[in-house]
Amino acid sequence: MNKTSGVVLRKARRQDVPLIFSFIRELAEYERLSEEVKVTEVDLEEHLFGKSSFAEVVIAEYKDEPVGFALYFYNFSTFLGKPGLYLEDLFVRVPARGKGIGRALVTHLAGVAKERNCGRLEWAVLGWNQSAIEFYRRLGAAPLEEWTVYRLTGKALQELGSTTNTALGAD
Repeated sequence: MNKTSGVVLRKARRQDVPLIFSFIRELAEYERLSEEVKVTEVDLEEHLFGKSSFAEVVIAEYKDEPVGFALYFYNFSTFLGKPGLYLEDLFVRVPARGKGIGRALVTHLAGVAKERNCGRLEWAVLGWNQSAIEFYRRLGAAPLEEWTVYRLTGKALQELGSTTNTALGAD
């Protein structure tokens, strides 16, 4: 738990799944991507708190009310030879913005990355979200303008994944 200027950060617990789900839906609405939300609370519980968890979540509270979250997971840099943290989602509810909550969440994740000997913390930002871009630049983050993100999903992922046997033999 981290406490800064009335902001309390805490690791999410299994009982926070409905809250995390609501934050994801609010973020998607803000980003004009609501139609892309396919996740269910069951999915979140399994992948955040199941046998093999794939991501971690930090909840931000202000005046004893949950107001934001950050969801992140490990990636790996072959060039650095170190793990990194990838910030998938950062969201602070509109009435709570401007109170240092987003900064507290990113600062916390930078601390987690440092503590875990990660080589970097990275994320993607929608090109139209100028307020987020300015916020991240004020934190010292720099855009990677020479990189373009590619994604396989849905039918294309299923079709490509079906074209080969992905099982690897034991050594």
